Amino acid sequence: MIGLVTTTAAGVRAAAEIEAALPECRPFAVRDLGEAWACCDQLVVFLATGATVRLIAPLLKGKDVDPGVVCVDEARRFAVALVGGHGGGANDLAEQVAAVLGAEPVVTTATDSTELPGLDTWSWPVEGDVARVSRALLDGDPVRLHMPRVWPIPPLPVMSPLPVLPPLPVLPPLPVMNGIRTGATEASGTHADSVHALVVAVTDEVVEADVVIRPPSLVLGIGASRGVTVEELDQLITTTLEEQGLSARSVSLVATVDAKAEEPGIVALCARTGWQLVSHPAEVLATTEVPNPSQHPLDAVGTPSVAEAAALQHGDLVVEKTKSAMATVAVSRIRPRGRLSIVGLGPGARDLLTPRAVEALRSSSVWVGLDQYVDQVRDLARPGTRFVETPLGKEEERAHSAVAEAAKGHAVALLGSGDAQVYAMASPALEVADTDIDVEVVPGVTAALAAGALLGAPLGHDHASISLSDLHTPWPAIEARIQAVAEADVVVSFYNPRSRGRDWQLPKALSILSAHRPPTTPVGVVTNASREGQQVHLTTLAELDVELVGMFSLVTVGSSQSRFVAGRFVTPRGYRWST
Repeated sequence: MIGLVTTTAAGVRAAAEIEAALPECRPFAVRDLGEAWACCDQLVVFLATGATVRLIAPLLKGKDVDPGVVCVDEARRFAVALVGGHGGGANDLAEQVAAVLGAEPVVTTATDSTELPGLDTWSWPVEGDVARVSRALLDGDPVRLHMPRVWPIPPLPVMSPLPVLPPLPVLPPLPVMNGIRTGATEASGTHADSVHALVVAVTDEVVEADVVIRPPSLVLGIGASRGVTVEELDQLITTTLEEQGLSARSVSLVATVDAKAEEPGIVALCARTGWQLVSHPAEVLATTEVPNPSQHPLDAVGTPSVAEAAALQHGDLVVEKTKSAMATVAVSRIRPRGRLSIVGLGPGARDLLTPRAVEALRSSSVWVGLDQYVDQVRDLARPGTRFVETPLGKEEERAHSAVAEAAKGHAVALLGSGDAQVYAMASPALEVADTDIDVEVVPGVTAALAAGALLGAPLGHDHASISLSDLHTPWPAIEARIQAVAEADVVVSFYNPRSRGRDWQLPKALSILSAHRPPTTPVGVVTNASREGQQVHLTTLAELDVELVGMFSLVTVGSSQSRFVAGRFVTPRGYRWST
């Protein structure tokens, strides 16, 4: 819940706008700040920062438990993330509040203001001296990354190329905390000192490092007799993980057989720890090859293995089953899945680059793209981003490179201009991407839309897009499509209309259209839409000078219904409006 703390009429009005725009908000008077502090996850305080600091100072307990606090001034000019920038979500809240009120967000967290991803913002458990390592990253001091299995993490300015590190020391067993022993707490830095650098470890192993980040990599397969207690399961799991040097904080789920999905001890264990519980049919588990089958579970639930077979449904077995009096547990490790974001950068103008595309770029540690497209947005790359750049005409090479990097486990952005699906990189990448990686296609503003906005409204009714490049499509196929569009009388946008090596295709296309459309048909030529050197020409089918057209142009030819209205290219929608 977001508490909205006010004391003035202006604050009440601003709070009302926030309450209407953001979910789960509740207004409080400033005299009720203590109540708001106790029951809210975040607070927006409509007071000066100095007054807010004095009011909340007695309430502060620690960044792990305090709500995030955002201050908004009386004139609604600034939304200041005051307390709990990362842990309390104040930085993100400041952005949201600023967007609603038309204010400027003020974020002073060092990693955010310098574009470094905070180590405690990955939604994974983190242990160790985050402040010390973050300071080292900010100062450019040497930091090494220990990641035995590649995970799709944000870019980090760690030492590169990474030397081979000696094995990290395994920590001794730790006492039980809140029922489940959770692995390393703060590390001593002995290993870091030995290699003259701080160490960030991304691993499910209990190791000694300056910061340890726990990926959701472990699955517990559990078999149990009826009536098993949560305490017995707790002790069995804790002992098993501890003996194998694995952290319970990397457990992502518990797997069992359908017959045990409602076993009270298992259900209580997952409720206590927050682990997801999934179950599988006995007939599925019975067909899974395991190292330690047993007659007892076969007689009881219809499969010779529960713990090992259930764990194997989600990953590779790393700990064979161990037993207690009434339970068995086995551990598997999920294979990390890389992420490929195929990003459309739009036509070139920064304000036509979508926020979703920016987020995909900033969260990707590897960028793959045509060198000029990478240059277009290079300033958005976070420190530590690795670039794989290729020259013009290497689309298939770029697609294969991007998929290969994602298959290794990296977070990859494959860059293209306009929209990733329109004569761009989505098709060649998805043709070779397998099911072992996660893929998202981030839409962008394609050239036809950018050019159409400059011309007027040429795409107001049915329209088609055709590329005149015969590098990948035989000209007879292109010509047949132009003929079909001409006969269908729809607006057509010609991509890749003309270059020094391809100067005859556009005149041929126009001659085909001319046989079906009047010479006064509107034509628009837009070159470098939304970029430096932008040129917009309105003409007709009869009067078009093809010398105006280059490789960075898009040519839009109207239908027989298109016309010029007040100097703008318009295609009527063609509907009869009724009241």
